[in-house]
Formats: sequence, structure tokens, C-alpha cells
Amino acid sequence: MILTGTLMLPAEPRQIRLTPGYLRIDGSLVAEVHEGDCPHTPDLGDENTLICPGFVDTHLHLPQFDSIGADGLTLLDWLDRVIFPAEARWADADFAGQMTHRAIRRLLAAGTTSFAAYATVHHAAARSAIEAAASLNLRAAIGQVLMDQQAPPELIRPAKQLIDECASLFSGGPSGRASASRVSPAVTPRFAITCSAALLRAAGDIAAAHDALIQTHLAETQKECQAVFDLHDRLDYTEVYHRAGLLTPRAILGHGIWLDAAARQTLAQTQAVVAHCPTANLFLNAGTMDRHLHHMAGVRTSLGSDIGAGPDRCMVRVARAMIEAAKTIGRLPPTAAECWHQITRGNADALGFSDVGRLEVGVSADIVMFTPDIPWRDQPNPPAALLYNWDERWIDRVFVAGIEAEC
Repeated sequence: MILTGTLMLPAEPRQIRLTPGYLRIDGSLVAEVHEGDCPHTPDLGDENTLICPGFVDTHLHLPQFDSIGADGLTLLDWLDRVIFPAEARWADADFAGQMTHRAIRRLLAAGTTSFAAYATVHHAAARSAIEAAASLNLRAAIGQVLMDQQAPPELIRPAKQLIDECASLFSGGPSGRASASRVSPAVTPRFAITCSAALLRAAGDIAAAHDALIQTHLAETQKECQAVFDLHDRLDYTEVYHRAGLLTPRAILGHGIWLDAAARQTLAQTQAVVAHCPTANLFLNAGTMDRHLHHMAGVRTSLGSDIGAGPDRCMVRVARAMIEAAKTIGRLPPTAAECWHQITRGNADALGFSDVGRLEVGVSADIVMFTPDIPWRDQPNPPAALLYNWDERWIDRVFVAGIEAEC
């Protein structure tokens, strides 16, 4: 199948460029990418079509898709009053699988074809979520949430049980790596408030044994940081994770707002990734992450929707919020071209997904085709025109591994 239009291709450093061209899909992969006029009769696309890698989201919560918009609460109150009750519904594994299907359909409709996500503490529900994502052939990492303290009784488990269940997700068989090749388990301690030191250390051991993606939360609010300090022998939040072996290049740490220079130095040395979640931070009035300061210190960052604190499932809108967040605190914002790179190749690289997020020969054909209804080529900054005028109704087709998705 041949697609033609304007291709969104990578450019250095951390940018994209837009150029006329075409590509050929063979089975599940991109077989050819060419710039210039298409010498063949294309199957899809024309001069008005843009062809973009599928968007990648590095931080979201599948059980929270029905909880978007619970406004007016701070983080810890929001968890207690809204999120923990919503997650308790995942005690029903069938419900969890059905909700995951619904959530993924919403992501696909917004152009997101790859993600890293939290399930809940329920082992059967986590397996159902992995199976649902695998059945839709998405590239994803999904983790059973680990919590053994400081949460409602129905949502905590003994540390040994959690570790045994988490480890079983890496053993192959049903819902394991062997049966879901595009979906991998992630080691997912929720955050240091709801995890004992023993549970965090054991999580770090599992991640090391399997070279697994790690996802957790870090320094989203000041009240949370104080609670971690009090619960973990008056240690700095980042040091709690460092001692547990959870700070690695495979770690995705949601938020990272309230960090000092020493914490940034630790993150830079370990090459852990901070997932910037600007829409969620604004919604919960948690603060504004200083992305520029992180980068100056050598800290790697990615971008996440953080659904359901984040109200926007579309990564283009989250990317625009990244610009607005930087402006709010007086920092030089990322360019629009950098934003497009971030939600494609940048986020894919942060997750270690080398097979998505780019239009290159040999990668998975995870592609978004869209047709803007604005004269974007006539604008002084076409990537910015597309970013600020973005409308999901522009999306014509979404392909996942070469197959058009039903959105």
C-alpha cells in the first residue's frame, strides 16, 4: 500500500521537518520512504494530506478515563475521593478489559498508537488490560500497580503477593511477553507514599532482572514530597527511589515538579526520565515543571497526558500545553517542531520503543494521516500553525502495524 502527501520526518536536534513524499507499507512494516513526487498511483493520500508517525504517550492511567474533570481537589484528596473508588471497580477483570478497549479506542481516535500506562493493583485486571491492548496490536507497556500501604484497604496487598504477581507477568504464557509481543509489562510502584521501602526494593530487583520499564510518580506536589519524607526515614524523594534501584534509563517518573539541584543531579547521573504532564499539573494546581532547568542539568524528559488528571487525551494538545507551561514560568519554550518530535520519536525513544514514533524503513507502520482545513503551508511557521490549529476532526486514518484502526 502506497501513501502519499507531506511527510513528517525527523530533523536534528529534536525537531521535525515537513516535506512532500510517499511511503510504502508492506504487511506490518514501513518498506519504503521517499521524498519528492510519487511516481506511482497512490492507494491513499494527496497533496493536502499529512503523514505522521503515530503519537506516543509516556504516562497515562487506563482506569481513570471515566474520571476526567473531577475538578477542585488537590492531588491527595483527589486520589482518595475520586481515583481510588474508580480503581476499585477494576476488581472485576472483565470490566477492566472492557474499559481498556474503550480507552484505547479513544486514544486511537486522537492519533495515539503507543503508550505507557498504569492498570490497578488487581492482578487479573492488569492481565486483562494487557490482553486488550495486545488484541488491538498496539505497542504499549502496561503495569500492575504496586501498593502495600497508605491507601484504602481494598486497594493494598502484602508486598510479597504484589512482587510474586508482578514477576509472573514477565514469565510468558497468558498475558506475558510470549503471547503479547507488542505489549510488555512494566514495573509500576504507584509512588513512594503507597509503597514500603521493602516493596520498592523488590520492584527494583524485578526491573533489573528483566531490564523492564519502570513507571512511578515523583514530586508532583509539595504535600506529597513532605509525606514521602516523613514515611521514608526523612529521605529525599529521589533518594528513596535511588536506594531502591528504581532510577535507571528505563524509568519513567511522572511529573518531577518539586526537585532541587541535588535531585536533578541524581536523575541526570542515572539517566532516568521525567514525564512532563503539563495539562494534569494545571488541572490539579500542582505546580509547573521547569523543563528547561531539567535539560540544563542533563535530565531526560518525555511528555505524558496523565489521564485522568490530564483532561486531554490528544498528545498534540498536551504538546501545546508544554509550550504554555514554559511561558508561564518565564522560560524559553520548546519550538513547535520540537513538540511534534517529542510526541513521536522523542517519546518513543524515552520508552525504549525503537520500532515506532518515526517514518523509517523497517519500523512498524503506526501512522496517522490527517488533512488540515487551514492554509498551513502559507504560514511563517507551518509546524506551529498545525500545532495551534489542531483539530482531531482532521484525522482521516490511523494505522496500527499496517492495519487501519477502528476508532
